[in-house]
Amino acid sequence: MFRISAHSTKKGDADMKKELLIKSNEKQRKPVFYLIILIGILAVLAVIAHFATGGLFLDVKNMQVIVSNATYPIFISWGMCFLFACGYTDLSHGGVVILGSFATVVLGNKYGYPGMLIGGIATGTLLIFLNFTIFAFTKIPSWIASISIALLYEAIAVFLRLGNSTRDLVYAELNRNYKAMGRFPLNLILIVAGFIIVYTVYNKTSVGLNIRAIGGNKDVSKALGINVVKTLLRVGLICGVLVGFASVLQQSYAGRTQALTGFTSIALLFPPLAIVLLAQVLQKRINIIIAVPICAFIIYAVFNLMTIFGVQAGTLQEVFLGAFIIVFGIVGHRGDKEVVK
Repeated sequence: MFRISAHSTKKGDADMKKELLIKSNEKQRKPVFYLIILIGILAVLAVIAHFATGGLFLDVKNMQVIVSNATYPIFISWGMCFLFACGYTDLSHGGVVILGSFATVVLGNKYGYPGMLIGGIATGTLLIFLNFTIFAFTKIPSWIASISIALLYEAIAVFLRLGNSTRDLVYAELNRNYKAMGRFPLNLILIVAGFIIVYTVYNKTSVGLNIRAIGGNKDVSKALGINVVKTLLRVGLICGVLVGFASVLQQSYAGRTQALTGFTSIALLFPPLAIVLLAQVLQKRINIIIAVPICAFIIYAVFNLMTIFGVQAGTLQEVFLGAFIIVFGIVGHRGDKEVVK
């Protein structure tokens, strides 16, 4: 018989822990390595674009324009990350942004920045929480329910836009003294602050873990003791806050938002959707919350280049965006064997 000493056992445990630590460190270094490589490639492409545009692309003011255009879609895209992570689809965000922008301008012109934040965030949170209440307690597929909800939100926006008592309030332009949140450098500061909060919630909390677990397999999540309904309602709250805050940023940048009908509010979702689809492609190498702002800057930099070269918005830029969504939708889900919702 062989006798195993306590010393050898402790040594074996120490070696195993050391090996696990090395593997963990290597796993953590890989995303950082890929991120550095990606940033390096983008920097080279930016320099090439700068020379191709005669020194216009990397001009400070032009960079500020790109950041300002990308700011509010980044927050909607982060909200969509939570949405897609739990396996649901909500096509009403465009309508929510319109109503949130209305609330932002009405309360903002009356109460300043506190009114803007309360109006936009409260409206977004309330409406999207209502959406997820419907998703959680009915058996209607979320994408079908959200189409009906989007049409309802559009109708409300038109009613407010045409109403004698509300027309002048909702279609007024936001006071120029309250537009700093949509402009550089405050918008960049808000992106950084938003990233820290969203990254922490998505990756470091039990809520974020439960959300991703439900998206992986709802039945298994139930068996593990996860309260699916409560988690979905929390998704509604998180997504609502992000979309509501995006409404504030959008109104701060644009100054005025039009009421759209006939489900045309979905056009407001196309840029964030393109951002998320590209981020899903990069997700295999980089955390999706980190990938979102990078992808947003890539897409809006391309739009910016197209504008510099004389391609007007409303023509080939929309063609590019549509093709972009299709291509990266295919690439992002090429390994899926079931229906992609």
